Amino acid sequence: MYERHHVPPVPTGRFVLRLLKHAAFAFTIVALSLLIGIAGYMRTEGMTMLDAFLNAAMLLGGMGPVKTEGLSDQGKMFAGVFALYSGLVFIAVMSIMLAPVVHRVMHRFHWEETEGSGGQPDADD
Repeated sequence: MYERHHVPPVPTGRFVLRLLKHAAFAFTIVALSLLIGIAGYMRTEGMTMLDAFLNAAMLLGGMGPVKTEGLSDQGKMFAGVFALYSGLVFIAVMSIMLAPVVHRVMHRFHWEETEGSGGQPDADD
C-alpha cells in the first residue's frame, strides 16, 4: 500500500491525497457506526431519530449516552454493546488517520539515514 523503504517518500501532493483517502474511509466508518447506533436506539427504545442520533453520537464521541434513566433491558444491552463497539471504532479511526503520517515520518528518517550512507541500505535490512 505504501512505498517500500528503498523508494523515496512520495511527493507532498500524493501524500495529501493519501491523507484524504484515509479520512474518507474513516468518515465512512463513523457514518456507518452512527447509522447503526441510530437504528439500534430507535428499535430498542422507540426513540425519535433526533434523540437516537444524539445518544449514538454521544456514545461514539466517548461522552456516554444522554438518556440513561428508564431504558428497557433491551435498550441497556444495546447501549452497553454499542459503547464497547464505539471504543473500538475510536481506536480504528485514529489508527486509519495516523497510519500515513507515522509511515511518512518513519520513512523519512530511514530514507535520510540511507541517503547519508551513500544510498546503500543498512546491513540489517
